[in-house]
Amino acid sequence: MPIAIGAARNSKRSSGLFRKVHYVLSTHWDREWYQVFQDYRRRLVQLFDRTLDDIAAGKLKGPFTTDGQSILIEDYLEIRPERRAQIEEFAKSGKLIMGPWYVMPDEWLVSGESMIRNLRLGRALARKYGATPSDAGFVCDTFGHIGQLPQILKGFDIHGAFIWRGLEPRKQVHFRWQGSDGSEVVCMRFSRSGYCDFTYDVRHATEHNHIFDRAKATEDTELFLAKESKRAAVPSILLFDGGDHLEYDGDYYRAIFARKASEEFPYDIEHSSLDAYLDEVLAQTDKITDVVKGELRESAVVSRDKDGHWLIPGVLSSRVWIKQQNADCQALLCHWAEPLSVFAVSRLGADYPEQYLKVAWRWLLQNHPHDSICGCSIDEVHEEMKYRFAQCQQIALAQTNESLRLIALAIEGEVAANEMRVMVANPLAASLDEVVELTLDIPAEWGSYQEFFGFETKPGFRIFEAATGKELEYQLLSVSPKKTRKSVWRTKFPEIYKVHEVKVSLRLMLPATGYTTLTVREGEKTVKSGVFPEEMLPTRHPATPGLATSERSMENETLSVSIEANGSLTIKDKRNQQVYTRLLTFEDTADIGDGWYHGPPVNDQQITSSGAGAEVMLQHDGPGQCTFRIRTRLNLPEAFDFEQRHRSETFKELVCDNLVTLRAGMDRVEAVTTINNMVRDHRIRVLFPTDVKAKTFFSDGAFDVVEREIALPKNNHLRRELAVETTAQQSWTAIGGAKRGLAIVAKGLLECAVRDLPSRPIALTLFRSTSRTVFTDGQPGGQLIGPLTFQYWIVPFAGKVPRTKLCLLGQQLVAGLRNIQLQPRHFMATPRNGVHLSARGGLLELSGGAVCTSMRRVENATEVRIFNPHEHAISARFTPLKGSHEKLLWKTAQPVDFESRPIGKPLPFAGPLSLKPKQIITLRLA
Repeated sequence: MPIAIGAARNSKRSSGLFRKVHYVLSTHWDREWYQVFQDYRRRLVQLFDRTLDDIAAGKLKGPFTTDGQSILIEDYLEIRPERRAQIEEFAKSGKLIMGPWYVMPDEWLVSGESMIRNLRLGRALARKYGATPSDAGFVCDTFGHIGQLPQILKGFDIHGAFIWRGLEPRKQVHFRWQGSDGSEVVCMRFSRSGYCDFTYDVRHATEHNHIFDRAKATEDTELFLAKESKRAAVPSILLFDGGDHLEYDGDYYRAIFARKASEEFPYDIEHSSLDAYLDEVLAQTDKITDVVKGELRESAVVSRDKDGHWLIPGVLSSRVWIKQQNADCQALLCHWAEPLSVFAVSRLGADYPEQYLKVAWRWLLQNHPHDSICGCSIDEVHEEMKYRFAQCQQIALAQTNESLRLIALAIEGEVAANEMRVMVANPLAASLDEVVELTLDIPAEWGSYQEFFGFETKPGFRIFEAATGKELEYQLLSVSPKKTRKSVWRTKFPEIYKVHEVKVSLRLMLPATGYTTLTVREGEKTVKSGVFPEEMLPTRHPATPGLATSERSMENETLSVSIEANGSLTIKDKRNQQVYTRLLTFEDTADIGDGWYHGPPVNDQQITSSGAGAEVMLQHDGPGQCTFRIRTRLNLPEAFDFEQRHRSETFKELVCDNLVTLRAGMDRVEAVTTINNMVRDHRIRVLFPTDVKAKTFFSDGAFDVVEREIALPKNNHLRRELAVETTAQQSWTAIGGAKRGLAIVAKGLLECAVRDLPSRPIALTLFRSTSRTVFTDGQPGGQLIGPLTFQYWIVPFAGKVPRTKLCLLGQQLVAGLRNIQLQPRHFMATPRNGVHLSARGGLLELSGGAVCTSMRRVENATEVRIFNPHEHAISARFTPLKGSHEKLLWKTAQPVDFESRPIGKPLPFAGPLSLKPKQIITLRLA
């Protein structure tokens, strides 16, 4: 809130004789953790039943704060709908404080877009119930804090935050936090036991045999306030009563307010809120001189009697399937369902599926609480997450396919009986010109040809660029015959038919946020004669020269790749003659940890594939792409013996089955690794030695690129919580020098490191397999037994780290390309709406170094969000895209904040956009 308001409130509340104490009543509510959601909700209903009754009866002066989250009210009212009127009454009167979050997320494991949507939904839900959303940036228990959180908070007009983990205690609890872009919020760091400090020191909530004693409670409260007084930079003091899943204790509540301010007790205690306390802090920011910059990811140093925070870094890689599914859902929503719906609305006049998308986001966000997305709860919790991910995926995928279908149906031209229309879409705000893979559904009734003496039949078809009529050469990769498909009609029963599933590789030029159209046509046939029947002619394209240069090497214009006997790769960058060796080396170590921590035991055996055997198979070879299959075999201890404290002497074979692909014209090597994990209690990483002489490396984050030190702290051996070499990424990690550099771009793999070794290897964590589970004797779910698949790209470069390019590659890898295929029957099932589109088109292209993260409809207007990943200012530009007979859609770009409120003057849509270092900009297009 404005500082002037806070100052006015402060002058009314304080006589100047006593320290103002803001007693804030809350609870920290993990929606699911060591209990499942429904068990926690029973406790939540009990808590709110009692709290509402006591507020109504005057036993509680109010307000009650819902832990910085709004979902608590939503969960409660699903069971107690009859109390909605009371909820709304207390919300309007300020007796209930809601938000600003919908759920309390982990900041490292979700995207920046997800955090913005989380805050938007949390604040909207508070308003729905009549409350003014809290403007206190409450992140009391998240495992460290991203560098862009101050900018995100300020985008919602939130100017203060309450934190604990990720920052060691300082002389004063108040400080100014400057984010990656320089945005500043005023913060309070909770004391020794964080948000639980009062419940530990005064309520003795961890001492189950402690009996309330009024004199003891009074003494403990006085000691607590004296401790907080010494470390506060401002006169006001926060007394936060809100431990994990705790109801308030009436005895202590009455004891607190029974003590009146006096010379012996110089504190004026008022039942208050975080917002009211923050008002007074913001009115006295001149007293706060301590400044902290950048991300807060510091492990615990001091002993627990002085401070009890833990960073808990191992959640980046626990239960990796959660991270992978979350990445898929975020990409489906932000790169496909939303922007394609914008396309359908803008070009075709379709209705925007706002409610579908809201429901999909709600399902996804309910998996973002920090004990859920982190993978550190009991097995039953994480099993329930699968359903929520599935609901989000189903909605987002159905909407994506619907928009693709509408666009493809509207493209000009007819589709003949022996033709098929294939529309290939690119979600990036940058154009693509590269070799891509397509899986085509070739009608089973189309002709096939045979080679030699009929050993194998192959579907005969040709591919043409619809815009020019030019035939495109393709490389045939695989054929899976007679697959079942269906067409769904609105007025008839589904139609079932057969297709041959054919995978091809071909070069395409794809507009930014757009599409190109292909015509797939049945192949040519001979003329029927009296001697020979009509038959399909072979459909072939040049297969040589292929990219394979031997039985274990391949090469294109940029890179040459050799496969060594142990399955590792040697890559030469032909642009600068730099050679990278031992890439794709697998490292296995024991893990006796849990969802929170990787646990390296004393008696460990580090096993690498350096001396392993590998099978090398050439799977595809042609002018467009070359793919080798490399099966690297590791013999690993089958488990950890927790009684003897060492890895077992019984070994199991674990195969790292890798598909390694090089495409024509590309400066990256693509890898897909599948591991059928039958081994327990271990961690597998894949290593990429870089031999770059550098002290720092770079990783992408939420709206950010972060530079981090390679070396661990020199005092690491003295820390209570060891700092670890692994750290967070969203999609890529890179290290660069003057002559050489290497980046690894990954899909849904959020833990990476650059090891402090002479070869400076990038170490990408694939998965951790553990059994320890909170408050149990161990559960099997964390072991991840069964098949696991991982995708990542190896990208050599030289000079400075190419931030924008790597961010775009990260988006491309996680989002992929999509296509829709229409046979004549599909035009009958879904008639055209009369609008005609060009065979090739798009919405907009972004240049100048900025990265686009969102395009969607908000309040009947198109809203686009971009950010600057660089440390210097840039000038970005939108280029409007349209077909030959399509109109330009937008002329102006109005800057708005994260709640779509206008800020500043409208800008020309196609004009230059100035972005400060690391700045995030949201624009409403008109």
